[in-house]
Amino acid sequence: MTQSLRPVRIGFIPLADAAALCVAVDKGFSAAEGLEATLVREVSWSNVRDKLNIGLFDAAHMLAPMAVASSLGLGHVRAPLVAPFTLALNGNAITVSPGLHAALAAEGGNLADPVQSAAALARVAKARAKAGREQLVFGMTFPFSAHNYLLRYWMAAGGLDPDEDVRLVVLPPPFMVDSLAHGQVDGFCVGAPWNSVAVEAGAGVVLHCSCEIFSDAVEKVLALRDSVAEREPELVAALTRALARAAAFVGAPENLDETAAILARADRVGVPAEILKRTLGGLMRLAPGEALRPVADYLIIGDGRPSPTQAAWLYAQMARWGQAPLDLALRDAARRTFRPDFYDAALGAGAGRAAPALRTCCGPAFDENDIDAYLRGFAINRRI
Repeated sequence: MTQSLRPVRIGFIPLADAAALCVAVDKGFSAAEGLEATLVREVSWSNVRDKLNIGLFDAAHMLAPMAVASSLGLGHVRAPLVAPFTLALNGNAITVSPGLHAALAAEGGNLADPVQSAAALARVAKARAKAGREQLVFGMTFPFSAHNYLLRYWMAAGGLDPDEDVRLVVLPPPFMVDSLAHGQVDGFCVGAPWNSVAVEAGAGVVLHCSCEIFSDAVEKVLALRDSVAEREPELVAALTRALARAAAFVGAPENLDETAAILARADRVGVPAEILKRTLGGLMRLAPGEALRPVADYLIIGDGRPSPTQAAWLYAQMARWGQAPLDLALRDAARRTFRPDFYDAALGAGAGRAAPALRTCCGPAFDENDIDAYLRGFAINRRI
């Protein structure tokens, strides 16, 4: 008698960094682990979080900071989550309208340098304020997201206060391009492939890829409710093994075409396979009409083993921008959200590559044992 598969509903947002999840389900890797997995495409991150928290989803493709914030009870009800698998590192970019890009270029300086481009943005923003014009508006995907922290880190590096000198608004990833094209925002930070979609539509210019500002930063994780993970460690292990196998598939160059075709499906990411293929292969067109160029480590799928230190770093960004008080108990709770022990139990200690050390384009070195000193190293912050 054939053993029945364990049903699993997994929420996701249509982004290239959901590649391991899509491949795990569509190539049968999750079924091979005894799971009948159904992927449910969502529009907003709040939908993903809320449906996971109340049990409509068994697991979710989730913003790494959102998993930490949910466990800490920040911005919403407290719902402890665990992240046993890192789905992706990097993969975001800051894209601006052609008009804003021209204004930044007119300020002079090297726009390829994030500190110099941020300084140019500060001059443009302050000139607009002096002239009585409306503030520049930038879209990001969620308050507890690397996109929010990336924009803030970059802007503040140039002397611009992201809470005073510009407006930051929340937009779902699939709506970013239309919002830029219609002039509702002047720029945005979003994950792949939506920056490339904006360039191909002639609506935007990619100013910086996230790896130029936050290198090897955790972007998305697989998240489950803490209570479910503790009660069903075999479910966590099965998902982890399926995702590790899928990530290896995605990372093999000979599978690039097939992976792009899977993601191009209307019920997955739903953009042309050619754009997805370039994204996964690290090729970017930064402006309309420009040639493609390689971007090293633009998007890393399935680094795998979670890093509690990166969770502490994300908590420090929350503290910097006034989303959380500085408290060792909160730092420790943030660290406990990222669970390398589950990863090791599923795949064996030493499986996969060691978690890379996150590097930033500027600013003080991060010390998780002295976050207070780290935050005091920034001239602009909103720490409580």
